[in-house]
Amino acid sequence: MGELTADVADTSLCHHGRCAYETAQEGVQGAMRTVELGAMKVWSAAFRPTVLRPDRTAGPRPARPDAAPHYHLTLLLEGSALATHGERELPLAVGDFYVDDCALRHEIRTGACRAVGVVLPKALLPLPCDQADTVLGRRMPSRDGVGALLARFLTRLTEETTAYRPPDAQRLGSVLSGMVAALLGCAVDRERALPVAALLGCAAGRERALLPANSRTALLLRIAQYIQQRLGDPGLTPRAVAAAHGLSPSYLHRLFQDESTTVAAFIRRLRLERARFDLADPAQGSTSIRAIAARWGFARATDFTRAFRAAYGVPPADYRRHCHVPSGRIAT
Repeated sequence: MGELTADVADTSLCHHGRCAYETAQEGVQGAMRTVELGAMKVWSAAFRPTVLRPDRTAGPRPARPDAAPHYHLTLLLEGSALATHGERELPLAVGDFYVDDCALRHEIRTGACRAVGVVLPKALLPLPCDQADTVLGRRMPSRDGVGALLARFLTRLTEETTAYRPPDAQRLGSVLSGMVAALLGCAVDRERALPVAALLGCAAGRERALLPANSRTALLLRIAQYIQQRLGDPGLTPRAVAAAHGLSPSYLHRLFQDESTTVAAFIRRLRLERARFDLADPAQGSTSIRAIAARWGFARATDFTRAFRAAYGVPPADYRRHCHVPSGRIAT
C-alpha cells in the first residue's frame, strides 16, 4: 500500500482547499504542507512577519459542490499574531485556536511564527452553521480538553504522514470534522453559559462540573440520555419522551424552551448527526441512503433528505459524494 508523503514549497499565495490567502512580503517561509482528507485540508507552515487575508483577486468561485463555503481554523504553535475580524482586533498567543469564515473579510498579521490549521466545507461540519457562526473571530484554548486533543491530532498528522495510508484519509477526515465541531460547540456553549451544553454532548469533565447540580438539570440529562439511546426508534416523539418520564408534554416543552430549542428539534438534530457520520464513513459506502435514514429513525427517505438539506446545505447524496472524493495526499 502507498503512504502519505510530503512536498515542500515557498510561495506568496497559500491555497487551502477553496480558501486562498494572499500573503504580504512573500510570507511563507520554507515548508508548506497540505494534507488532503477528502474535501478537507490540513496545513502547516512557518511564516515570516506577514499579513494573511482572503484573496480577493482569485475571481469568482464556480457554482459546484466542492466550492461550498468553508471555515478556516488556525492554531498558533510558535510566535504571535493579531487577528482582525470586522472592527474587533484579537491578539493570538501560542496555543490559541482562531476560527473564521473564508468568505468574510478578515486578516491575520503575524510576526515570525509557525502554525497549523484546517479548512473544511461548512457542509461537512456536524454543527449547525448558525451556531458555529456565533464564535467566528474568537480564540479558543488548546491547553486542555477538546482543544488539547485537536491540537495533538493536527500536529501529529502533519508531522508523521508516513504513518498513514491513502485509504485512511476518509476516516481521518470524519474524525477531524467531529473534533472541530466539538471544539466550536464547546465555545458556543461557553458563550451561552447554558445547561444545554450537556444536552448536546459538548460538556464533559470540567465543563460539565460547572453546570448547576439541581433537579432540573439532572432531569434534562436523563431525558437527553433516554433520547440518545432510542434515536433509531421511529416512535420516539416528544409525547413518548414525556410519558416515559412521567411528565406532561407541555412541561417537557417548557424545559427545552428554556434551552432555546424544542424536543423535536433536539431529536432531529441528533438523528441527523448520526446519519451524517454514517454517510461520511467509507466502510458504509455500499449502504443505501434510505437504509441509513431508517437506521436513525427517519421513516420516510424524503423527510430525511429535506431535513438533511436544511441542516447542512446539501442533500445527503451530494454530501456522501463530497466526503468520498478519492484523496489522501500531501501537496504544495
